Amino acid sequence: MQKFLTLVICVIAATSTAKAETALIAVSTNFAATAERLAADYEARSGDTITLITGATGKLFAQISAGAPYDAFLSADAETVTKLMERSLARTDSRFTYALGQIVLWSADPDRDLSDPAKALLAANHIAIANPDLAPYGLAARESIESMGLTQPLSAKIVTGENIGQTLTLVASGAADLGFVAASSLIGPKAPGGVAWAVPPTYHAPIRQDAAVLVHGASNTAAIGFLAYLGSDAGQAVVRDFGYDVAP
Repeated sequence: MQKFLTLVICVIAATSTAKAETALIAVSTNFAATAERLAADYEARSGDTITLITGATGKLFAQISAGAPYDAFLSADAETVTKLMERSLARTDSRFTYALGQIVLWSADPDRDLSDPAKALLAANHIAIANPDLAPYGLAARESIESMGLTQPLSAKIVTGENIGQTLTLVASGAADLGFVAASSLIGPKAPGGVAWAVPPTYHAPIRQDAAVLVHGASNTAAIGFLAYLGSDAGQAVVRDFGYDVAP
């Protein structure tokens, strides 16, 4: 990554007077609001235009594999970026961990008691999680339920959203009493109310979110510059503000 950032600085310096570029960035749903803020900041700094396409990581991977013209990818995990590199669809020198995700058990009802999360889960009629086969946050939710020893008791209560955004909607609409959602979705002026319990990180594998420039965008200075900004001190400060941890 250090060599990549050095290359980025050289590219930006050499093209500072060049025409602004447009980049198409694929972003996992959990990071959508954060990416919008980062894109606005980067556009103001660079003059480039960043267009974001959000969706479940598994679906975005399928689209990229099928030839979707994305220039860079912000995954909700590390494994998907590895698979893209194995297929020679991403630049290996551009990969880095841009965020460490956190999940919470959330209820839209501010009066719901989550002081004993296992008891609350057992008392619920429906519990929303993202699809574990498509969304890393859904996989973390399933692992957390397993860690709590509640897989069997809760099996008939689980409802799934295609991605973490749909999972939040299931709970917000009342279709589910509780849901495992991204901590970042409960931060900011548009965040829903309610009550949440922070899932201990030991309950699931780390949600390491990796980014990479895709082969389609290998020479796109807007995509390269946007990822460089994402990995910068200023970009990482924004990531923290939106409820994520960052890698050392």
